[in-house]
Amino acid sequence: MSIVQKIINSLIVIAIGLTIYVIFKYFIDHLYNSIRPKNVIRESDKALRLRTIAKLLYWLLGIVVVIFIGYGILDVFGIDTTVFVASAGVLGIAVGFAGQCLLKDLITGIFIIIEGQYRIDDVIEINGHRGLVEDINLRVTTLRDLEGKVYTIPNGEIKTIINCTKGFSYALFDLGVAYKEDLESVMDIITELGSELRSDKHFKYLIMEDLEMLGVEEFADSQVTIKFRIKTLPIKQWEVAREFRLRIKKKFDEFGIEIPFPHRTLYLGTGEENSSIDNFLRNK
Repeated sequence: MSIVQKIINSLIVIAIGLTIYVIFKYFIDHLYNSIRPKNVIRESDKALRLRTIAKLLYWLLGIVVVIFIGYGILDVFGIDTTVFVASAGVLGIAVGFAGQCLLKDLITGIFIIIEGQYRIDDVIEINGHRGLVEDINLRVTTLRDLEGKVYTIPNGEIKTIINCTKGFSYALFDLGVAYKEDLESVMDIITELGSELRSDKHFKYLIMEDLEMLGVEEFADSQVTIKFRIKTLPIKQWEVAREFRLRIKKKFDEFGIEIPFPHRTLYLGTGEENSSIDNFLRNK
């Protein structure tokens, strides 16, 4: 076989591999688009899970296609692939310890995806790092935080997962008011504000239930803390919380309700040690 024919055959192998990848990707994308609800604020758990599995399948198929193309090209040029297989076996033994770490990553990744512990577009916290899940495969998880920083975490190193956006979320508030305020009236105002927010033309699609007033949480040094929460769609709790805090500040200003801030009273002492200060003040 001439070199030109070998090159042509190699190109055919590459074309076959890429065609398989494109067809498979089209099939998965079509399946995902068929079950994805249109014009929704937040995708369903089913759609998010399929999207996550699709990302994994793309990754796995990419590896398989590269191996297929590489094997096919070597075979076209008459290179004995058994030598590479044997070499890979020896290399695997030589790097056995590193292979154990890789195997741990892969096994953990399988359980994360099968159990649906988190999905693409979930906000999670792993080992103290919080961010939006941008990518998952069997080896690593990729997060991006609000500052745009990207965290790449090997799956085998994941000890604890906090998922902030699975199923639903809560916008949780600890609001401090002055001791002089009528707490029942304050809680009634907050509850009424919650009803107004849920009736808003935009936020009514983000809020799942009426505001839940949990009551007086704490007697602090300069304030009484009232705790309440609002159930929202996943990942929308922060947007709802920011808007509700703005409305609370406006409403409290309107009714003259005090939101305390830390303050300190200076004590200058008693008796003769203050005589110089008293004389100074009298002369003023």
